[in-house]
Amino acid sequence: MTVRPIGTEYPFESRYLNVNGHNLHYIEQGSGQPILMLHGNPTWSYMYRNLIPYLDKLGRCIAVDLIGMGRSDKPDIGYTFLEHADHISKFIEAMGLKDIILVGHDWGMAIGLHYAMNHPDHVKAIAMLEPQALYPCPDWQAFTPAESAELFQKLRDPELGWPFMRDHNVFVEGMPHIILNREFTPEEHEYYREPFREPDSRKPSWVFPNQIPIEGKPDDVVRAVELRNQWFTESQIPKVLFYAEPGCTIREPQITWCKDHLKQLTLVPIGKGFHHLLEENPDAIGQELERWISGLEE
Repeated sequence: MTVRPIGTEYPFESRYLNVNGHNLHYIEQGSGQPILMLHGNPTWSYMYRNLIPYLDKLGRCIAVDLIGMGRSDKPDIGYTFLEHADHISKFIEAMGLKDIILVGHDWGMAIGLHYAMNHPDHVKAIAMLEPQALYPCPDWQAFTPAESAELFQKLRDPELGWPFMRDHNVFVEGMPHIILNREFTPEEHEYYREPFREPDSRKPSWVFPNQIPIEGKPDDVVRAVELRNQWFTESQIPKVLFYAEPGCTIREPQITWCKDHLKQLTLVPIGKGFHHLLEENPDAIGQELERWISGLEE
């Protein structure tokens, strides 16, 4: 298979759908069975620009920006995990999507899995890229990646966290430092800065670290993930997990958990990488995901 160069541009027509009184931005390419792509923090549908060309001959590729992120509206709401999940569930319903192949990165996968738990008959397969909140973290000693624990503790500080994110845009500005196997271009960085140029627009990026279920908090997210996993660990829906070395949210404890608990699971290592796998090795992911989706029909 031909290796495609990593593209910088975002050559897609913007579309919008009103959900809960706010416009969600999305892009769409191809036709047929829906392949729904959900991003995490601090990204947006731009991250899927190099994956869509591998998959748009297999189905209707849809990449949506979470509320408050990308080119979606940025209302004054809480931006909690359950609010994001509600927006995406209603987006899927309004789009009339069924027989969905879910592709999710980071919090996007957690949001997608929440939908899948509630609508298992609408989900055909699940592709995971560095998923967040795979299971509740019992304490900070078990937090992954350990080298980031101090940063996340600061972001969860009720006095220091929001000013620190607001004034420094830490996740976006830190992206070039965690792209491990290639140079991150200034043009790409500007695309990721686009949604968060105004300090107050950085609220979703700050709320997400505060939604990670650690030491039993926040309790609503802990309950949601535990309930989700009662379904997820029994589900026979085909699943594929892409992971890198050293990885970030997915390292050896999480890989072992997946092996031990998930049925119908395919594991795909992509080589050197950290968290933003589609910026690090989109070609390997694209080829393997294209092969895996094609195999679902066999």
